[in-house]
Amino acid sequence: MPKRGYHHGNLKQALVEAALTLIEEKGPQGFTLSEAAKSAGVTPAAVYRHFDGREDLIAEVARQGYEIFADLIEHAYEQGQPSALASIEAAGRAYLAFARRHPGHYMAMFESGLSVNAHAELARVAGRASAVLERAARDLSEHVAPDRRPPAAMVSAHIWALSHGIVELFARGAPGGRAPFAPEDLLESGLGIYLRGLGVLPPDA
Repeated sequence: MPKRGYHHGNLKQALVEAALTLIEEKGPQGFTLSEAAKSAGVTPAAVYRHFDGREDLIAEVARQGYEIFADLIEHAYEQGQPSALASIEAAGRAYLAFARRHPGHYMAMFESGLSVNAHAELARVAGRASAVLERAARDLSEHVAPDRRPPAAMVSAHIWALSHGIVELFARGAPGGRAPFAPEDLLESGLGIYLRGLGVLPPDA
């Protein structure tokens, strides 16, 4: 991988790019601010022009990751329209694709131990991604009588958890190893079983 560094006067982004490389190599807890500064070609003191510390730097990496993630999820949702089921399936596949294409961002978002709610901007953009899944879940259960309709927030949380579990176990070389089926196929079949169990899909859907 080409070394990222400080170019064209954009120190803040150079530090983010340096942190991304280090996160991909060592994990979000495996590097220091000094290493990020060295990789960006600046002194450790220069980091504090833009970040309060290492957690603040990781939070910015995570924020940028959530922006990319939310854009991908929103695009997937729109591509699936007007079918609510197709939108949910497309959003799930986008989750898998994001984890593969942006491993540094993914680790900063989900493996760094950051509290999303402790960072206002991070919470805002993370909420944008979850809102797309809630919208898709709400679309899917519109035909169900109100007294039998599952909460959209619960359904979207379950779909998020299913997608995340498949990523962790089968899509990133994690301890679960290789599955006998493609991660996308596991996700599609899991979604079908779950949504039929809720009663929001007809048996032949």
